[in-house]
Amino acid sequence: MNQINEQTQVVVVGAGPVGLLAAIELTLGGARVVVLERLAAPSKVMKALGIGPLGSEALQRRGMAPAMGDVEARAFELMQSFAQQPGAQVRGKDSKFSGHFAGLPLIRKDAQTEPHRRPRPVDQHSIEAMLAERVQALGIEVRRGCDVTGVVQQDDGVEVAWISDTGAGQLRCCWLIACDGGRSSIRKMAGFDFPGTPPSSTFYQAVAEIDHPERLLPIGWNRTSGGVFSYGPSAHPESRRLFMLDFSGTPENREAPVTREEIESVLRRISGMEVRVNALGSASRWTDNTRLAATYRQGRVLLAGDAAHIHTPFGGQGLSLGLADAANLGWKLAAVLRGDMPDSLIDSYTAERHPVAQAVLANTLAQVAIMRPDPQAGAMRELIAELMQFDDVNRRIGEMMSGLSTRYELGSERDEVGRLIGDRPIGHGDAGVTLYDVMQDGKGVFLDASHGAAASRIVAAATQQLRCVAIDHGPSMLIRPDACIAWAADGDSTDGLEQALRRWFASSPVTVQ
Repeated sequence: MNQINEQTQVVVVGAGPVGLLAAIELTLGGARVVVLERLAAPSKVMKALGIGPLGSEALQRRGMAPAMGDVEARAFELMQSFAQQPGAQVRGKDSKFSGHFAGLPLIRKDAQTEPHRRPRPVDQHSIEAMLAERVQALGIEVRRGCDVTGVVQQDDGVEVAWISDTGAGQLRCCWLIACDGGRSSIRKMAGFDFPGTPPSSTFYQAVAEIDHPERLLPIGWNRTSGGVFSYGPSAHPESRRLFMLDFSGTPENREAPVTREEIESVLRRISGMEVRVNALGSASRWTDNTRLAATYRQGRVLLAGDAAHIHTPFGGQGLSLGLADAANLGWKLAAVLRGDMPDSLIDSYTAERHPVAQAVLANTLAQVAIMRPDPQAGAMRELIAELMQFDDVNRRIGEMMSGLSTRYELGSERDEVGRLIGDRPIGHGDAGVTLYDVMQDGKGVFLDASHGAAASRIVAAATQQLRCVAIDHGPSMLIRPDACIAWAADGDSTDGLEQALRRWFASSPVTVQ
């Protein structure tokens, strides 16, 4: 049936992790949201097998820590079981290493400033299920099987047209967020520039039954004269998880299904081993196409996740990058829709997130460069491995890969301002309550170390979108809903607090009675 003249505040296109989290953030901020998804059911194609700390923390702030813990425990159990096989060496949760750079598993926990903020083996399908459960609990409408066919911007809104099995539909909204992936149709319809580097190689990910899996040992990343392959356990006892990087070129048809014969041919050529693929489960292919939208906002259309940036998947950075986009954008757009802030606040979304994506694209290009099967790349790879023995270098690469080096430029000389804060105990000696516990409803937090919590009166007079919590020792911190520290000061100082409140939470002047 035709659905004409429907109205909502925000339409999110795409019901993957980024789109669902964006919808959750907006709803917690009081916005009315409809999610449109082209697929009739969640995709079963193998995707990300892990998530970085900033992505998992965004989910933790929205109540998903227990579910992530369950998935992680099963993943570690699978790894330990697999490690019992002859010749298999798997680094589990007790390993001194945490992550890799270009397949060099040398990032050490003891070199990191915050080793507890680490990547987690929580797969994308599980994350989508967790987010979908929260979306349902919040009553957010998700319309599946809706393929968007038109986007028309007007001064005060956006007209979105789609087609589904039940007919055509049209919806008017104030804002449209494109979370529809690297080939985003919304990005193209809205006219965003998407510059970058063309593809030069092909990546494969698959779950397959192999006749002689022992020939592919050792576990982990293996660089050969034909490319790179990684081999490890899967949830299916008879199958193995494969990741292959083929430098021989790009596929003739990226849309063609990945076949058993294709996986077998590439695996034999890259590994140099006589192995057969007896059966193929899930499989996907992609290229090293690397692109970044020039801006994340075009009028009333916004981009998030892979719709805004695409890059190679080394280090599992893409999923966390997109979730952090959603966390940054959602509360800001909700504040504008409530009338608390002018829509110029939304411009800070591109200003803050674009440089972060730029850095990720740069490091993934660098990783591909030193994985190539040529002597020059090999020499640079050996040099990087040697440099990573130094703690400072190891820490720098570790923070780059985890995203913990992220710092938005907010104009403060204090290093912590602009950084995304991790979870920590708060309150007067009550170790059972943490910062993320009090952020579940989508509000920001003011941690007040001033005498008698005097600074909280300034915050309370400015906005109801912050929860004030007295703490035993400083510094005092103004923390946005996306966990960004927007202001900090020692002792009883409130210098700059009112300006920070006006910038992020209150469009009207702050007055204290």
